[in-house]
Amino acid sequence: MHQGIRIFLLAVISGLLCGTAGAQSLWRVDFRDKANHPLSLERPEEFLSERALQRRAAQNIPLDESDLPVHPAYVDTLARLGAIPVNTSRWMNSLTVYLPADSLATTIASQGFVAAVECTRPATPAAKSARNKFGIPGEPLPIDTSRYGASVYQVGQLNGQALHTRGYKGKGMMVAILDAGFYMVNTLPAFDSLRLGGRIAGTRDMVWPPSDVYQEHTHGMMVLSTMGGLKPGALIGTAPHASYWLIRTEDTRSEFPVEEDNWIAGAELADSAGCDIINSSLGYSTYDLPELSHSFADLDGRTTRVARGANMAAAKGLLVFSSAGNEGNKAWKKIQTPADGDSVIAVAAVDRYGVKTSFSSVGPSADAEVKPTLAAMGQNNALEGINGQLTYASGTSFSSPVLAGMAACLWQARPDAPAYIIKEALIRSAHQFLSPDSLLGFGIPDMQTALDLLITSISAPAAPGKKWSLYPIPFRDALTFFHSGEDPGETHIELFSITGQRLFHTLLHDRGPHRIAGLGHIPAGPHVVRISGKHGTETHLITGGMP
Repeated sequence: MHQGIRIFLLAVISGLLCGTAGAQSLWRVDFRDKANHPLSLERPEEFLSERALQRRAAQNIPLDESDLPVHPAYVDTLARLGAIPVNTSRWMNSLTVYLPADSLATTIASQGFVAAVECTRPATPAAKSARNKFGIPGEPLPIDTSRYGASVYQVGQLNGQALHTRGYKGKGMMVAILDAGFYMVNTLPAFDSLRLGGRIAGTRDMVWPPSDVYQEHTHGMMVLSTMGGLKPGALIGTAPHASYWLIRTEDTRSEFPVEEDNWIAGAELADSAGCDIINSSLGYSTYDLPELSHSFADLDGRTTRVARGANMAAAKGLLVFSSAGNEGNKAWKKIQTPADGDSVIAVAAVDRYGVKTSFSSVGPSADAEVKPTLAAMGQNNALEGINGQLTYASGTSFSSPVLAGMAACLWQARPDAPAYIIKEALIRSAHQFLSPDSLLGFGIPDMQTALDLLITSISAPAAPGKKWSLYPIPFRDALTFFHSGEDPGETHIELFSITGQRLFHTLLHDRGPHRIAGLGHIPAGPHVVRISGKHGTETHLITGGMP
């Protein structure tokens, strides 16, 4: 279990200090409430963009207190005490600050509006391990003369040309990339089309706000090239006409829990800016101080802070893609967080022939959910290099954006569909949909099949007077549940035969969507689903089961 250096009111600070004299450490401050907030949910345009509000309205997602920013008076008070604010989180109701001295943490913890204080990065970090969490770049690739050039395999494996040839290349969709830096995206030729078209929607550095993301790490630049890169005859990204927010959340100099808070701040920016999709080619499990690391038991989809943040992003109507991790041939082996998130699409890596790579992290999550969720090419992917030449690299860092870009194109084809319907189409189109495993999850999606499903068979609006949607109907061996209102909390799902025999029961803990598999024992016919929780009880008459 992650054990940070945590200070509660009336607690005594003892033992390890976070920093050293003359240095500044990073701390997370959790607040108790948002009482007497100067902003109001009745005036959301003051803190959410028009696009963000349109996304919520289109998906019937109500505003709630988590949408309100952190109380500005709390931030101002801590600043006057000497804390230097870095990032806030409205979802977690917290603030990340630099503290010039650890002793200031005691003063902050004594404030009546403060719930807890925790050190998230020491002032003198241990040297970051030599492992390369991003994969290994290769040499420049020979350029194919065909339309897609060297990127033909990563697009073709998903049958992505089925969308591109119909004109679905991501136009009108906005994608946020949370990464380590976007070196030279403002000058490299693969991004000329994005720059000239005004489709770099914005940039932000959550690690050190004054920094220039175009002068930071190359990793995010390479990730972007798999989605938005365009060099006719050489490289075509999976969503070359989408718009992109480039958000730095990863500090490559060290590995500490503050990066989970940076990630959440980046996801909140993506939400408030009106993005539709988040791609995160980042993952967390072990930290530079072992006592801060996660255990695998933490990766149950709703325990780590970053998984909770990713689930919240999905609850706000975004599709969240995360690389599964590159730990498959290392001691950890398993997926990392936020890939474990209940609502996160965790993407494994395969080679051009569809075979799992040795490095791709495996599942399931600690709560036995199918993880990874899906798979895409992540071996020898074609990318933009720092010298403007094509290169290649391997890692789930690249399988995730390849698929996220295709999802943007798919969503363009059905812009009225809520995020969970797009996710369901991707899952149901995948080659292992009927027999998911812990290596590739539901497998490699097919964009033509996903498009057909969107147009012809997936339709899941909640019935009049009901909050829960169930699909597909008729079902075979799995049902997906999604709550269209505020978080319903603990919810009982029961399935009965028409004669009243209870055939299945499970518990859900949030609005989903949740795919419940293992229903192959249910006989075909009409059935009654009873859904009960703190907001009351709904019943649904459905059909399906195995003949």
